Amino acid sequence: MKTFLRSTLTAASLAAGLAVSSASTGLAANDFGPLVTPSALSDDLGQSAPLVLDIRGDVYEKGHIPGAVSAPYGLFRGPASNPGQLVPEDKLEATLQDLGITKSRPVVVVHQGSDDSDFGAAARVYWTLKSSGVSQLAILNGGMNAWAAAGFPTNADPVTPVKSDIDITFSHQWLADTDEVASIVDGDSNAVLVDSRPAAFYEGKQSHGAASRPGTLPGAENVAHSEWFVPGTPSITDSASAASLAEKFGLNTDEEVVAFCNTGHWAATDWFALSELAGVPNVKLYPDSMVGYSQTDHEMANTPGLLQNLMNQLKGD
Repeated sequence: MKTFLRSTLTAASLAAGLAVSSASTGLAANDFGPLVTPSALSDDLGQSAPLVLDIRGDVYEKGHIPGAVSAPYGLFRGPASNPGQLVPEDKLEATLQDLGITKSRPVVVVHQGSDDSDFGAAARVYWTLKSSGVSQLAILNGGMNAWAAAGFPTNADPVTPVKSDIDITFSHQWLADTDEVASIVDGDSNAVLVDSRPAAFYEGKQSHGAASRPGTLPGAENVAHSEWFVPGTPSITDSASAASLAEKFGLNTDEEVVAFCNTGHWAATDWFALSELAGVPNVKLYPDSMVGYSQTDHEMANTPGLLQNLMNQLKGD
């Protein structure tokens, strides 16, 4: 097992990240997503008219992108006991219908853009929609904060979507479940396990409140979600830089890669960076992640003893 420290991007990489390439941001029909800049989205609102999903929750009422539909992140999440758990397919289908989502209309996911952790919400929604058969998808890089910083208008009027008749069959192409992960841990199948959490979680010094025990998956590598962002910003890097980072971490592989974290939130960022930006061909998200896995009797690594765990909690590690 190994932990990768935060990478230092070259000046060229930083410039590339700040001026995300048009190939990653354009909204042309054959070049949609996976990222869009505020200016490109502004231009496109009056042209191909993508459906803008604002996943921020209550703050939507204080101002949002004109025409955006409120789609709180919680609609795409599991219960408090296991937040990463998949929403049942029938319930998810009804939600997508209520939001007016179709398989033909482009969708742009908008989060707040407060920090690199916040991006995970947009990535998890993107992953859910892609797995539901929505193919034209993009995330507004930098979120609402970037939209506001660019001086584009907002509107506080709520938007009532036109209900759709979307029919979904949730794809497992980008999904790893607990049985598959346990098979990898047991050595019955091959894959690279990537722990997307900060090092303290990976090392077993810290755990999610809903986890039954701290620790990580045996054999996992630690590539924190924060690695993929332009330093000092909440904007994720561009495709070229993501591909370079994937090569640095040894993840530019044809072998299956499974990203996990606590609840499938930070791991969605690693999945997005590897699959959608770097173009790594066989990347999966383990949505239940360590909260779900820790509630089983499967083997874990970096799990401290009872006394050490208590000391870690008292120290706030």
